[in-house]
Amino acid sequence: MKGLIIKKNAGLFDVDTGAAVIKLKASGNVKKQGVYVGDYVEFEEVITKIDERKNFLIRPPLSNLDKLFIVLAPIPKPDFVLIDKLIIYAKVKGIEPLLVINKTDIIDESVLDEIKNIYISVLKVILVSAEQKEVQDLKKEIKGICAFAGQSAVGKSSLINALLGNANAEVGELSKKVERGKQTTRMTSLYKCGKGYIADTAGFSLLDASLVLPITPQELGRYYPDFLKFLPKCKFRTCLHTFSGNCGIIEGVRLGKINKTRYEGYLKILNELKGK
Repeated sequence: MKGLIIKKNAGLFDVDTGAAVIKLKASGNVKKQGVYVGDYVEFEEVITKIDERKNFLIRPPLSNLDKLFIVLAPIPKPDFVLIDKLIIYAKVKGIEPLLVINKTDIIDESVLDEIKNIYISVLKVILVSAEQKEVQDLKKEIKGICAFAGQSAVGKSSLINALLGNANAEVGELSKKVERGKQTTRMTSLYKCGKGYIADTAGFSLLDASLVLPITPQELGRYYPDFLKFLPKCKFRTCLHTFSGNCGIIEGVRLGKINKTRYEGYLKILNELKGK
């Protein structure tokens, strides 16, 4: 029989077979390989085989992720460099990134327009309000295994609660003094939602480009879809898009065809990669 690991607790695994959720142990050989939430497995009395993984994330430990919902909000102030890192990270791992703007019930229209202008040509943008339970457009996008990422206190756990209609996720409170949220999620679990699963997991907000991006500085520009049509205009194949004159990307920024905020974020991530 086959199933999906939706929860791991010590040596026991919750396996969703489609008809029921059962608790199983892993065979000795499988245990040595490592079994993770998101693994598709085969089993008899115990788990006997792990199917080949589409991808695997070390932090948080999760496999076969299909979509990454990158969440931002007006409070705390959006960290566009982190958003760009998450987009690149997803693309490197073969995961579809989508941008979710939460707290639309309190966001200023000018701020919303600014965010849209930066990302509308880069990836799909979804507007939601966890507070008002306005998450229908987000729920339609849940297919396969999906996870949430972003800064603390942007409402990731609140969105999970709104989508599931219960309190499976412990919601953190925003610290009014430093505008940072407490890290509340401690264990990775998958919950059925829409046409797939959502992962309640910690750790994505801790990602750092110099640590997790397995690419070279020369490759970075290829992960910016808004850069792609300008790359052929660069005179040199090794162009890092930092000096004007023979650079198509800088020309695109100058003409207003590439968003300046995106380009400035690119330079920050490039410096991190060069410093590895």
